[in-house]
Amino acid sequence: MIAQQSQLSDIEEIFRLYRAATQLMSEKGATAWPEFDRDMVISELQENRQFKFVVDGSLACIWAVTYSDPDIWGDRNEDPAVYIHRIATNPAFRGRGFVSSIVAWARAHAKSQGLQFIRMDTVGENHGLISHYRSHGFDFLGLSKLENTKNLPGHYHNATVSLFQIDLSSEESEGEQGAPSNGG
Repeated sequence: MIAQQSQLSDIEEIFRLYRAATQLMSEKGATAWPEFDRDMVISELQENRQFKFVVDGSLACIWAVTYSDPDIWGDRNEDPAVYIHRIATNPAFRGRGFVSSIVAWARAHAKSQGLQFIRMDTVGENHGLISHYRSHGFDFLGLSKLENTKNLPGHYHNATVSLFQIDLSSEESEGEQGAPSNGG
């Protein structure tokens, strides 16, 4: 499966997937997303920061990225990272392992951009999501109480978030340590 940049023509389907994800969050008792600002999503599309997987001609999964996230990551924002946001899966395609595909894409993308970290957050202390993201290679860094949320979407206001990251430099050094030597 190949990640593609989402297009402005995808915007109605993007919002349909956001609404479906919000409904699922509500049904599970999790903090649900608000209706996202249309101009914010249009900006992401114009800046080529919205991505998608298409399966059998249908938009199957979407996500957005940014390369700076100071209101959530504070001092860690200085690190070279790609931040993944708002993964939403078409209900007809749930259970197909898109997070694994997004992580594979993010690894290649981060390396091609010279970035050290892949980062994500989720609102609250959702043990199921923590376990899910850890199973895809993310380290759970703990909880962080957000302080300055005026520039963030509504679900972040007065929120505590779970922080996750993959450190690509530690993976490279692990690979180097495990490499066979040429000596005898």
